[in-house]
Amino acid sequence: MPLKVGILAGEPSGDALGAGLMRALQSRCSNDQEPIQFMGVGGPHMQAQALQCFADIDSLAVNGFRDPILQLPRLVLLLRHLINEFVAADIDVFVGIDFNVFNFILEAALKRRGIKTIHYVSPSVYAWRAGRTKRVAKSADLLLCLYPFEPDFYLGLPVKAEFVGHPLADEISPGSVDGSARAAARVALEIEDEQTVLALLPGSRSGEVALMIEPFLAAAKLFSEAHPNTMVVIPCLRPALRARIEQALVGAPGLRVTLYDGHARRALIAADIALVKSGTSTLEAMLLRCPMVVGYRLGALSYQLAKRVVRTPYVALPNILAGRELVPELLQDAATGPALAKALEQQLHKARNSRDYAEAAVHLHAQLGQGADAKAAAAVLELLGHSP
Repeated sequence: MPLKVGILAGEPSGDALGAGLMRALQSRCSNDQEPIQFMGVGGPHMQAQALQCFADIDSLAVNGFRDPILQLPRLVLLLRHLINEFVAADIDVFVGIDFNVFNFILEAALKRRGIKTIHYVSPSVYAWRAGRTKRVAKSADLLLCLYPFEPDFYLGLPVKAEFVGHPLADEISPGSVDGSARAAARVALEIEDEQTVLALLPGSRSGEVALMIEPFLAAAKLFSEAHPNTMVVIPCLRPALRARIEQALVGAPGLRVTLYDGHARRALIAADIALVKSGTSTLEAMLLRCPMVVGYRLGALSYQLAKRVVRTPYVALPNILAGRELVPELLQDAATGPALAKALEQQLHKARNSRDYAEAAVHLHAQLGQGADAKAAAAVLELLGHSP
């Protein structure tokens, strides 16, 4: 009998994570007479791994606090549809990838029906409500964690939490950050080797860019005045984001800027320093050994709510992983153009005169590079009682 795996990713990041897990499971089960079967919800990466789709990933797209409330009746109907589909398919296991609230509800419903359940990516319990660990334990039999400190939060709870590493640390090899890679990135961006390159990463969502782009550009302008041979590089993930950035650039005359369509990696490899919105991009910058300053702003109401529940002293992943301020963080009202520019100047000077950041990045890279896809697949099969 084929192994039947239900799987759901609600966002592009989860789609990439799910595809890696699916490839690793297929590899481990390649000697079986019948192939492994995947069914559920995912994007193009998971569909390329022969996912049988029960719904379109776009049907799960909701943003902010208000949208999920407005979409609640439709989401409840979708949830019921998926539960019925997974039960009718007689799946052996369900894997919910991130997309926490929806997947927790789905996992709990399937678990009550006797189906093994797995949640891939721990919620940020180290930063938010520690009580969420109990919600995870009620929903999942197994939790796959990206960071080494996360399993300790689940000690004593009826869920097995296992650190598998971060796929990004496996994807980015040490060769990604050598001099030849830097030179090639600059050639691709048509940037001269002697120029100082400042990468700006104001976010991947329209709301983030709207909050971050003006102080980021103000900082870039001040930094460029201190370093006249500076080229500012801004990756644009989608046309709508490019249009918003181009609009903001009208208010920053004289700034030398290269925009390109695509992900941030090329900019981070080419850069001498980066100004990055808090999020996964800070981890990518660290893995690429790019010195950075982290800025973050929320809407006024969201910030007041966050202040009351956030428990971590840091928001940037490199700092959380290192347990110290490895890179500067400037948040909310502190994230002004002059303050960000000053931090960029100090961080660039520090990177050119100290090995502390580079050595810490090497250590953290090795800690996270565990072969995440393979370890996650092994943990899934172990839960199902399959021998290695």
